[in-house]
Amino acid sequence: MAKVIVTCGKICSGKSCYSAKIKDSLNAVVLSTDEATYDLINNEQGDFYNVFVERVNKYLVKKAAQIAKAGANVIFDRGLWTKTERREMREYFASEGVACEIHYVCVDDETWRKNISERNQRVLSGNGGSDFYLDDGLMNKLKTLWEEPEPGEADFVYKVNRA
Repeated sequence: MAKVIVTCGKICSGKSCYSAKIKDSLNAVVLSTDEATYDLINNEQGDFYNVFVERVNKYLVKKAAQIAKAGANVIFDRGLWTKTERREMREYFASEGVACEIHYVCVDDETWRKNISERNQRVLSGNGGSDFYLDDGLMNKLKTLWEEPEPGEADFVYKVNRA
C-alpha cells in the first residue's frame, strides 16, 4: 500500500533536498507547499500570504491522501513546525486509511546558518527559485514558531551536517 511521508523541520533545514533525494527510491510524487506558493502567487509576502499558505496546505493534504489511495507514494514537503500540526497530520491520514510517516530533517546550527546564507545569496542573485529572502525579522518570528519534535514523535530522523 502507498504511503504519505511528511517532512518535518525548520525553514532552510534541507527538507526539499531530502525529498528530492528519496523521491526516486520510493517511486514517489513530491508535493511542496513552497513550490505551489511560488507557482501561484510568486511568494508575495503581503497580508494574504499566511491565509493563502494555509489554503494550499489543506488542498495538498487532501491531494496527498487521494494520490496515496490511488497507489502512489507521496512526499509532502511541508515542515510540520508544531507538535499539534504533527498530531493532526497523523490523525487526518489515519482517518483516511492512509499510512503516514513523519520524517524529521534535523540540521545542526552551523549548517543551518550556512543554508540560510546560501539561500539568501541565491535569492539576491535572482536564482532563488521558490525561495524567499529570510531577513532577521522573519527569522526571529519563525524561530518562535518552531517546536522540536520529542523522541518518538518522528518515524525517521535524517541528520543534515555538512559543516
